[in-house]
Amino acid sequence: MKKKILILSGGISKERFISLDTGLQVGKELKKNGYKVKICEPDNNLTKIIKIFKPSVIFNALHGQFGEDGYIQSILERFKIPYTHSGVISSSIAMDKEISKKIFIKNKIKTPKYIIYSYDISTFKLIKKIKKSFNFPVVVKPLNEGSSVNVYICKEKNITKIINLIKNYKKIMVEEFIGGREIQVAIMGDRKLGAIELKPKRKFYDYKAKYDAKAKTKHIIPVDLPKDKLNQVMNIAYKAHKKIGCSGITRSDFKYFNGIFYLLEINTQPGMTKLSLVPEIAAYKGINFIKLVEWMLKDASEKK
Repeated sequence: MKKKILILSGGISKERFISLDTGLQVGKELKKNGYKVKICEPDNNLTKIIKIFKPSVIFNALHGQFGEDGYIQSILERFKIPYTHSGVISSSIAMDKEISKKIFIKNKIKTPKYIIYSYDISTFKLIKKIKKSFNFPVVVKPLNEGSSVNVYICKEKNITKIINLIKNYKKIMVEEFIGGREIQVAIMGDRKLGAIELKPKRKFYDYKAKYDAKAKTKHIIPVDLPKDKLNQVMNIAYKAHKKIGCSGITRSDFKYFNGIFYLLEINTQPGMTKLSLVPEIAAYKGINFIKLVEWMLKDASEKK
């Protein structure tokens, strides 16, 4: 008998629809391969569903806040049932862009310079600080969102407008803009799975470029880099994965400019949709979608 798998998807984050798509794709493949599958929301019925369904493993297909920031992980720990991806602390660290950056810097991993801005100071003072630290253009982003939600590239003339646009966040990160190539690396447990390059037709690799097929972002695999450079970026991604204490699969996002790799962030729960990068990297390495999902389930089981 194949195992019972409970898939958590949906949720209340701004990445809800990506999560639903991830849950749908994973569920479809598991059912097709003989698993008993139930997909549910992480709501007040979760405890009841777990008690009735009695899953062997929980596949966490949630994305964004409450799904990959340690919150749902802390709830799942109470059930003593294996769940996929990273645990409470590593999920929380990776999702917090300020804390994860501090860990990158401490471990000599190059990352763009940044300022944390809270709304108790004027944008005039912020502009002054930006010019002193790294200058314009800058990238403005929330501290704890994924999938490039509410991420903007700003010039001096429009930064006040953008900051007011996302004022629901108590704090935001203002980061130096790094040009160059978009390289992403997947780590699969202790394996440096592979890399992919993205060439968005849009201004940068934003939410639409990631999830809308009409955006026509070009995916390039294998990445055209010298072997030593490819090894270098894979090693950096692996180092970040280990230093933050991640498990399962992670995807690290880099910019490559003037021969230097800058780590932007590490994603502890990469998407598993038709446009997602980790399944594409895995397929290139000879691991099809179901084998990838089964590895994740096995990895989750072995953690317990």
